[in-house]
Amino acid sequence: MNVLTIPVLIPLADAEPGNRALTISLFSAVVAVTLYITWWASRQNQTAADYYAGGRSFSGAQNGLAVSGDYMSAASFLGISGQIALFGYDGFLYSIGFLVAWLVALLLIAELLRNSGRFTMADQLAFRMRQKPVRTAAATSTIVVSIFYLLAQMVGAGSLVGLLLGVKGDGVKAAVIILVGALMIIYVTIGGMRGTTWVQIVKAVLLMAGTVLITFLVLVKFHFNLSDLLGAAADNSGKGEAFLQPGLLYGKDLVGQIDFLSLGLALVLGTAGLPHILIRFYTVPDSQTARRSVQWAIGLIGAFYLMTLALGFGAAALLDTGKGSAVAESKGNVASPLLAESVGGGAGSIGGSILLALIAAVAFATILAVVAGLTLTSASSFAHDLYANVIAKTKPSEKDELRVARFAAVGIGAVSIALAIPAQKLNIAFLVALAFAVAASANLPALLFNLFWRRFNTSGAAWSIYGGLISAVVLVIFSPVVSGTPTSMITGSDFSWFPLSNPGIVSIPLGFLFGVLGTYLGKDRSSEARYNELSVRSLTGAGAEGPAKH
Repeated sequence: MNVLTIPVLIPLADAEPGNRALTISLFSAVVAVTLYITWWASRQNQTAADYYAGGRSFSGAQNGLAVSGDYMSAASFLGISGQIALFGYDGFLYSIGFLVAWLVALLLIAELLRNSGRFTMADQLAFRMRQKPVRTAAATSTIVVSIFYLLAQMVGAGSLVGLLLGVKGDGVKAAVIILVGALMIIYVTIGGMRGTTWVQIVKAVLLMAGTVLITFLVLVKFHFNLSDLLGAAADNSGKGEAFLQPGLLYGKDLVGQIDFLSLGLALVLGTAGLPHILIRFYTVPDSQTARRSVQWAIGLIGAFYLMTLALGFGAAALLDTGKGSAVAESKGNVASPLLAESVGGGAGSIGGSILLALIAAVAFATILAVVAGLTLTSASSFAHDLYANVIAKTKPSEKDELRVARFAAVGIGAVSIALAIPAQKLNIAFLVALAFAVAASANLPALLFNLFWRRFNTSGAAWSIYGGLISAVVLVIFSPVVSGTPTSMITGSDFSWFPLSNPGIVSIPLGFLFGVLGTYLGKDRSSEARYNELSVRSLTGAGAEGPAKH
């Protein structure tokens, strides 16, 4: 608890003592509950299966809540509502993309992956491939995708706590990012998958309850008339009817239209390649439970993204979103908490302070749960794939493997903190869309080819993963995201030659193309012999608990 409360007490002397103290108290209580859950779960971790997969003991409903808790991140709650508040119709396209993506995950990946893997994404690929090159590639991709996703969560945390404390400045946000990194390391090193899952379940319940409450209060303001809500949002935004039509964010020119297609492709295909979502399917006892958990997740996530419509347009209707406003300055990241304060009675009121505190606490719990899941995914892949199967000369014991996983969590947390600090000026929904593009480019082609193409081999898997990964990352580095605009990560210089903000429309086809080229140029045909066995395992789950034999 001291990790959170010591730094935040410093600016409170100049803050409004009553309301600020109430806000911080409620905020800290949520963190205390999640820390207690982590400590409780740590007492039940005995084996690698406990640490990596929570003992495979979660029901479909529990895992569905955890999956939705993992997926409904700060990008969803803070970023998407902010994009809608600032850009209207174009911002809501994020909600549609995130939701449709679950159909791809359900139909193509969830059940088959649960049946054919064990702890990590690489287990499924390595079953019929040579272990070292495939596990190295998969672990590298997992860590890079997770770090991209972690950036979004930490930027959201910086914006959120800066709003709560009523302070501005990059230094304060940087301190918050460091604190979030420290907390996520504690969750992962102590609680493992069991603790992380229960934190995600609690967070999902809190997030849905908070979203329902704010949506209800917004609709009450407009007498449950959506037409009135949208009209007020359009008028208050200062953009009129254009706010409710395509084009404010995308589609102004050909580059904008292509960028929109790239975003949609990345969102729809990215979920099925996100490592921290994929490993959640290993926490259930069988494939039917995996399918049920995805169905639960689709119901919860669908309801949530429909409610982002009320959150975003409600913020546009009731808040100042013009240039220089708190919403605009945060790139929309604080729209939801400020909306909660507004519908609770306004700034300075007890009701507004309570709702601001509750929603901010829920959002912070959201961030903590997601960063814990991402860090656990990266650390597990490093320890299980790289250390145990590539680096170690002899098979390490479970105890040694878990020790390496905990050290890896510290290292990955440190890297994420260092990269998140300069990314504070970017919208977090946008940052997550980049992670989706990298996941869809590097992971999805290899997973689909491995499941459905007999000829696919080790060279194809390595080419697909590295080709898609490098393509996506290089295009992001040389895009307006990093340099060339006032809102880029690096200002004052311009080395951007790739015009699109999201690389998906180029890097995702390249990932598939590299997989085909690598397969035909590689001479190894041994993987074909085990294709039938993998097909049977993916459809039936027979032998899925055992390690790969090849």
